[in-house]
Amino acid sequence: MATPSAGSNDPTAATRRQTKRPKYSKFTQQELPACKPILTPRAVISAFLIVTIVFIPIGVASLIASRDVVEIIHRYEADCVPGNWSSDKVGYIQSSADKTCTREIHVEKRMKSPIYVYYQLDNFYQNHRRYVKSRNDEQLRDSSKANSTSGCKPEDYVNGVPILPCGLIAWSMFNDTYSFSRNNNNLTVNKKGISWKSDREHKFGDDVFPKNFQNGTIIGGAHLNETIPLSEQEDLIVWMRTAALPTFRKLYGKIEMDLEKGDVIKVVLQNNYNTYSFNGKKKLVLSTTSWLGGKNDFLGIAYLTVGGLSFFLSMVFTIVYFVKPRQLGDPSYLSWNRNPGGH
Repeated sequence: MATPSAGSNDPTAATRRQTKRPKYSKFTQQELPACKPILTPRAVISAFLIVTIVFIPIGVASLIASRDVVEIIHRYEADCVPGNWSSDKVGYIQSSADKTCTREIHVEKRMKSPIYVYYQLDNFYQNHRRYVKSRNDEQLRDSSKANSTSGCKPEDYVNGVPILPCGLIAWSMFNDTYSFSRNNNNLTVNKKGISWKSDREHKFGDDVFPKNFQNGTIIGGAHLNETIPLSEQEDLIVWMRTAALPTFRKLYGKIEMDLEKGDVIKVVLQNNYNTYSFNGKKKLVLSTTSWLGGKNDFLGIAYLTVGGLSFFLSMVFTIVYFVKPRQLGDPSYLSWNRNPGGH
C-alpha cells in the first residue's frame, strides 16, 4: 500500500500552491535602494537659478555667433524665365531653348573665406516614403552588384539594361550650374570635400562607375561622367543624402577667397532644373560660417527662452517662499485634515 506524502493533508501547503501571490523579492515589492530627493523650496529655486546661469550665456553666445554669419540669398527661378515664356514656364524648362541666365549679387558685408555656395529648393519633398526608398545601396557600394536594381522602380532598367545608379533619387539629381566672377576675374568654386567622408568611403564604391544613366525617354536631372567612380562624384553623393523637410539646402561648392563689402558678383547660371511643375522655388545661397556652423538663430533663442523662463519661475517661487512661507511636511495641508468631515 502506498504511503501518502507527509504534506498531502497540510492545508498550509495547499494554500501556498493555490495562491497567485508572486514570490517575495525587493524588486517586485519596489524596496530596492533609490534616490528620493526632497524638493524643498530652496532646492527648487537653486535648480532654476542653475539652469538660468548655464542657459543664458550659451544662448547669448549662440545668437552672437549666428549674427556674425554673413548670408546672401538670391531667388532666381522666376527671373530666369524669358518674357515670351512667362505664361508657360513648364514648357520653357522642357524645351531646348537656351537656359543661360546672368544675375548680379551685391555683397553688403565682408565675407571671409571659405564662402559656402548652396542651392536651396522649396516645396520639394525628398522625404516622401517611396522616393526615399527608391535606391539600391548594394549597387552603389559594390561593383559586383551592378545589376542589382531591387527597390529602384520605375528607374531600374532602360531597354532591358540595368541603370547605375538606379532609382528616383539619382534620376532627379539637381542639375543647375553656377559660375562666379568679380571685376571680370573668375571666382573658382572648389567642389572637393563637399560630401560626407563616411559616404565617400563606405556608401559609394571607388570601383563603381555610372552606366546607362539618364538614357530613358524622360530626363530627370543631371548626367554623370561614366569615367569617374561614384565615390568621386560628390554632387551625386550630396544629393543622395535626402532631406527631412520640403525646404532644404545642399552644398554646391566653396569659394576660397574673401569677398569685400561693395563687391558685385556676376553669376552665370544654367537654369536647367524643373521646379515649375510643382510650384517649387530655387535659390542661390552664399554663406560664411562660425564656430557654431551656419546662420541659425533658433538655437540661441531657444536657450534664452528656457533660461529666461527658469529665471522668472525662480523669482516667483522666491517671492512666494518669503511672502507666504509654510513648514515643510505640514500635515495640516492634507485634504483629509483640511476637510475633517470628508466633504
